[in-house]
Amino acid sequence: MKPIGVIILNWNGAALLRRYLPTVIAGNSNEIADVIVVDNGSSDNSREVLEKEFPKVKTIYFDNNYGYAEGYNRAVKMLGYKYSLLLNSDVAVPEGWLMPLYDYMENNNNVVACQPKILSDSDRSRFEYAGASGGFIDSHGYPFCRGRLFETVEEDKGQYDDVTDIFWATGAALLVRSANYIAVGGLDKDFFAHMEEIDLCWRLHQNGDAIRVVPQSVVYHLGGGSLPASNPRKTYLNFRNNLFLLYKNLPPRQGRKMLFVRRLYDTLAFFMFVAKADFANARAILKAHSDFRRQRHRYDNVRPSVSIFDTFPCTRRNIIIDYNLRRRRRFSDLSL
Repeated sequence: MKPIGVIILNWNGAALLRRYLPTVIAGNSNEIADVIVVDNGSSDNSREVLEKEFPKVKTIYFDNNYGYAEGYNRAVKMLGYKYSLLLNSDVAVPEGWLMPLYDYMENNNNVVACQPKILSDSDRSRFEYAGASGGFIDSHGYPFCRGRLFETVEEDKGQYDDVTDIFWATGAALLVRSANYIAVGGLDKDFFAHMEEIDLCWRLHQNGDAIRVVPQSVVYHLGGGSLPASNPRKTYLNFRNNLFLLYKNLPPRQGRKMLFVRRLYDTLAFFMFVAKADFANARAILKAHSDFRRQRHRYDNVRPSVSIFDTFPCTRRNIIIDYNLRRRRRFSDLSL
């Protein structure tokens, strides 16, 4: 059995499969990896496209849409590879992209997961929003990246080409040791989609494992392949799941303090949407907080007694203040 399963989760993405799957097939290191497309209960012509246009690609067909998290959990357990590479269906890859990731993991047993450098497929001179050159989190739980702070995405000039420890690796292209993935419970299916990779990485860190970015591997991500950034459903999931993330992974006392501050920030975001007459996204924030209050009890028995949160330099930053008041718009301005 080959060591790596490159797993592409597809849901109603026939057009994306036609556009991006050929690059994954052509760029695959066949001696070390298999490419598997897992269809998550699609209702479009994805199955027909796979069977007629990509008959040699391994496939798994689910009867329902289990969401991003549970879809991958089922696939990783079923397939049984040493390493699982979770790859979004809207990612283009160059030839040989896998080898730097594989070599790094093989030579660093303390590293449980890593990601490549993520550039935009729309403008390959710039980083891509979802992951860039490694993910971090600030003192109030806001995620940011080397190469992307909020809506400011930097041009890639090689400034973040060093291998380094990161708080989270993007789910757009995540290489993880399958045994460790399964041991911590995989992605949280209750998140359904968005921020579940941050939660996964947080739990891996709780076990003392390291996560790194290996920028010697580069991929190109379209982004927004399932939901555009302005979609209220995406707003809802991002706000709700960020609350879940903090409540679940922080000790109760620390969690209460941080969630209190987050409610203040989220209230500000709500009024910003209202000021723009974007009432759908404003309602999405209200629903996110309402559902969080109703559903948070499911995590009461898994909250840690000891936090690893403050051991990361990134968690000493307030990215809201840095970005909006101090006008620090590049990761390199933060002096982490």
